[in-house]
Amino acid sequence: MKSKIVLVSFLFISLMTYAQKKVTWDDLSHVTFEDKYFPKYQESYLYPKFEDSIKELNGQQISITGYFLSLDPKGQIYILSKGPMASCYFCGVGGPETAIELLFSEKQKYKTDTIVTVTGTLTLNDSDVDHFNYILSNCTVTVVK
Repeated sequence: MKSKIVLVSFLFISLMTYAQKKVTWDDLSHVTFEDKYFPKYQESYLYPKFEDSIKELNGQQISITGYFLSLDPKGQIYILSKGPMASCYFCGVGGPETAIELLFSEKQKYKTDTIVTVTGTLTLNDSDVDHFNYILSNCTVTVVK
């Protein structure tokens, strides 16, 4: 009986690992941007045009490694960045494709610039300027360093 439980557990973990796709920041760079005016803010923002290789990832469970950033003292806004806080998208290094909005069911306690691998369901956002172009939901985190 114990060996069956171990076997079933192994198969479940193997299937979960197989079901997720490891994605790199280079994979997410296959996007172009154009200015688009958003009347709600009376401002122009970068509007993404995702290439087909990225569109195929929409709704898929993926894993990606980067720098964990907590942008809100209340612990409600989390980002995964290609670079650390000092050289992130907000500081003028890179573009919107170098950051992913992370959605968790509870507050996270990781320190800013901790290198992590995040697994979650990817959503491509090309219309809501209140959110990032890449959003990962139902996130789980593994600390790399």
